[in-house]
Amino acid sequence: MIEKYRNIVPDNILIQTGKFPGGDMKYKQIIKVLAFALSLNLVVAFAKLVYGHLTGSISMKADGFHSLVDGASTIVGMLGIWVASRPPDESHPYGHRKHEQFASLFIAGLLLITGFEVARGAIQTIYEPSIPRVTSLSFAIMLGTMAVNLFITKLESQKGREYNSQILIADSLHTRSDIFVSIGVICSLVAVKAGYPMIDVVAGIVIALIIAKAGLDVVREVSFTLLDASVLDTDMLCGIALEIEGVEDCHNIRTRGTADNVYIDLHVHVREDMRMDEAHCLAHAVENHIKERVEGVKDVVVHLEPTNKR
Repeated sequence: MIEKYRNIVPDNILIQTGKFPGGDMKYKQIIKVLAFALSLNLVVAFAKLVYGHLTGSISMKADGFHSLVDGASTIVGMLGIWVASRPPDESHPYGHRKHEQFASLFIAGLLLITGFEVARGAIQTIYEPSIPRVTSLSFAIMLGTMAVNLFITKLESQKGREYNSQILIADSLHTRSDIFVSIGVICSLVAVKAGYPMIDVVAGIVIALIIAKAGLDVVREVSFTLLDASVLDTDMLCGIALEIEGVEDCHNIRTRGTADNVYIDLHVHVREDMRMDEAHCLAHAVENHIKERVEGVKDVVVHLEPTNKR
C-alpha cells in the first residue's frame, strides 16, 4: 500500500527546512520597493519644506513634515522586513515573519498621530490665523508632489498584492494619505486666494479623518494575522484531503498565518486496521496534496484517528 503514495509523496518531503521557497528573493524585492519609495518621499518632503518656508505657508510646511513622517515609516518598514526575513531558529521555530505585522502597526500609529496633528493644526488656525503668499509655483509644487505620491501609492499597492506584503500595503495607505493632505493644502491655497480662509479649517479636519481611517484600516488588517484568524475555507481543505485514497473523513481543521504563509492542522479519519507505516505515509500524502493544491501553505500537521472514534 505504501508504494501507491510514492507518486504523491516525494522522497525529500520528510526533510523540513522551515524556509519559505523564494522567501529571500521576495524580501529583497520588497526592500527595493521601500527604498525607492523612501528616496521619492525625501525629494517630495524637501520641495514642500523649502518652498513652504520661503512663502510662509504653514500648510505646505506641515505637509512637508508629513512627508518626512512617511519617510520614517518607510525606514521602519525596511527594518521590519529585514527582521522578518531571518530564517527560523531554535527560539523562533515558526520564523520571524510577524515582525512585519508589528512594523505595520507602527506605521498605523504614525497615521493616527499624523491625523491628530493635522486636525489640531487646522483648528489652531482659527485662533492663530496667517495668510501665506500664494503663487503659481505653490500650485505647481503641490501638483507635482501629488503626482509623485500617486505613483508611489500605486507601486506599493501593486507590489504589496504581488508579494502578499502587509508592510507594503500599509505604507501605500500612508503615502495615499499624503495625497489627501496635499489636496487639502491646494484647497487651502485656493481659499486664501479667494478670501475664504475658513475653508482651510474644514478641509484640514476632513483630511485628518481620512488619515485616521487609513490608520484604523491597517490595524484591522494586521490584527487578523496577529490574532491568528482563520485564513482558509475549512470545507475546501476537507474536500482536498478526501481526494487522497484512504481518507474517510476529516474534522477540527484550523488555519492561521498570512496569504503566503499559511499553517494548517487537521484531524483525518482512516481505517482502524491500517498499519502504522501506511498511516504515516498517508498523512504525508495529505500534507503534500494540500500544499500542491493551495498556494501559500507553509506547513500541514495531520492528526490520524481511527474511523470508529472521535
